[in-house]
Amino acid sequence: MAEKSERLLNLYIMLLAQTRFVSKQDIRRAHYGDYGDDAKGLEAFEKAFERDKEDLRELGVVIEVGSLDSYFDDEPGYRISPDTSSLPEIRFEADEAAVLGIAARAWEQATLARATTEAMRKLAAQGVEVDTSRLDLVPPSLRAEEPAFDACWEATQKRRVITFDYRRPGAETTSRRLQPWGVVRSSGRWYVVGHDLDRQAERVFRLSRVQGKVSLTGRSAAYDVPVGTDVQAIAQRLVHSTPDIEATVLVRQRAGVALRRTASAVEADVTGPDDASEWDRLTVSGQLRDLVNAVLALGATALVEGPAELRDEIVARLGGVAR
Repeated sequence: MAEKSERLLNLYIMLLAQTRFVSKQDIRRAHYGDYGDDAKGLEAFEKAFERDKEDLRELGVVIEVGSLDSYFDDEPGYRISPDTSSLPEIRFEADEAAVLGIAARAWEQATLARATTEAMRKLAAQGVEVDTSRLDLVPPSLRAEEPAFDACWEATQKRRVITFDYRRPGAETTSRRLQPWGVVRSSGRWYVVGHDLDRQAERVFRLSRVQGKVSLTGRSAAYDVPVGTDVQAIAQRLVHSTPDIEATVLVRQRAGVALRRTASAVEADVTGPDDASEWDRLTVSGQLRDLVNAVLALGATALVEGPAELRDEIVARLGGVAR
């Protein structure tokens, strides 16, 4: 599937970047060289090319067919016009634009850029004239800052086992082996979901907690993703099934009832940041996002002692509100 997706993307880029129609032979040499030049290879190429054209058309791509030479009725050529691929002007309300702006920070990977560069390199090697300005349609603008993202994403596409070191807060670093099923974003973070080979169970790992390099091992297509697997649903279920962090929060007495209900320990009459009231120290566990919301809802009646991750997130949230 990954090889076919790459071939479709390369074919799309090749036909879109043309200033003229491209012959079938140029297309075969650039993207279907593995099929060979014998009769059997040419027949396989014809079938694959027809399937790929139909797949692009099903995606809404308009492939134009025309003559390579306006003076001769020779073999047909192919191209994609930018006029049929570009989007019409789209206007957003202020709140819609804000949501898109947030989403745009989630994916700014080099993966698509690398695929485009590779396609351009192949075309240049064939001596094909290209117009790179035709590719400036919808540039990728989402970012995944975690260093482990690329390797995990590649492994899910090739269905290869990955090994990596992983560390949860307050725990020792452990080595993990995973058959990755997918990479998803949940609660503002990237996770890889898959089958843990050592624990023989579904597991989800936050990419920001991966230590060092992620290694791809074994052959491609080494396993099958179970039919009907919903990696987003698995991530939501597993991420929220285990407390994310443990925190200590100072809360004014007779305040923070909801937070107190979830506390695993309460130390009464402790020294607080002011003398306006008595303070209690609560030990609470939960997802970082949930704890941030709970503390912010208490305003000046709560103060986070630790961990620093929780304090930093609250400060960042308040800074955003102030701005």
